[in-house]
Amino acid sequence: MDSFKNNVKNIINEVCPISELAFEAIEKYLEFESYAKGADFISLNKENDKEYFMLKGICKSYLINPEGDEITISFYVENSILSPHSIRTSNMKANQYFKALTNVELASINASKFEALMIENLEIRNFGNVVLQKELLSKVDKEIGLASLSAKDRLLKFRRKYKMLENLIPHGAIASYLGITNVSLSRLRKE
Repeated sequence: MDSFKNNVKNIINEVCPISELAFEAIEKYLEFESYAKGADFISLNKENDKEYFMLKGICKSYLINPEGDEITISFYVENSILSPHSIRTSNMKANQYFKALTNVELASINASKFEALMIENLEIRNFGNVVLQKELLSKVDKEIGLASLSAKDRLLKFRRKYKMLENLIPHGAIASYLGITNVSLSRLRKE
C-alpha cells in the first residue's frame, strides 16, 4: 500500500511538486485498482467519477468508428496521469473507452473529492491545472501532427514520444493513433 502511494507522490511531483501536507490531503482518498490485459476499465456512456494515476502498464483511450474499428486517441504509460475527468466525461459519463493493453495498476481518487481539494488547496489546484494544460497541449500537438505531417514523420514523432512502446503493444492500435492503416504502418516500419 505504501509503495503505490509513494508512486503517486512521485508522479505528482514530476508534474508539479507539492508539499507533504498537500499530498497527505490527496493520499487519504487514494484507492488501488488493477485490470487484466484487454479489459475496458472505462466505457463509453458509462458513469465514471474518478481521476487516475497510471502506476504500471500501458493503456489506451479509444472510440469505435461506424465500421466497428477501434480508433486510438491516446496512450498512457506507467508513471503518468490519465486524461482528466473534466476532459474525458460529459455529465459524469465517459466520452471514450479506456483499455488495458497490458496488465495495469492504477491509483484513483474520486473526482468530486479531488475538485474539492483543488478549491481548498492552492498547491493541489496548481497541480490539477498543470495536468489539464499538459493534456490539452498534447491533444493539440496530435491534431497538428495529423494535419501537417506525413505518415512517416508521425511515426517518427510517435517513436520519440513513446520510446519502446512500438514493441510492447498491438500495431493496430499504433496505426489507428497515427491515422494510417496497418498495411501502411508495416510498410513504414520496413523502411
